[in-house]
Amino acid sequence: MTVTLPLVAVLGAIAWAAIKFLGIRLWVAAAIALFGFYLAHTWIAPAIDHTTRTGVDAVTTNAK
Repeated sequence: MTVTLPLVAVLGAIAWAAIKFLGIRLWVAAAIALFGFYLAHTWIAPAIDHTTRTGVDAVTTNAK
């Protein structure tokens, strides 16, 4: 049985846990999220996307 979980859901859970348990302020998390949105519109976005996909593929192929 294969279970798929969107990466955005995993990152959302990590952000929630950081705010809840690590004491990260909500405004810091919002600033980091805004930075990510602005970064997505730059020339480095394809490289980040490729690196993320490669990392996820490496984890999923090792899990099988």
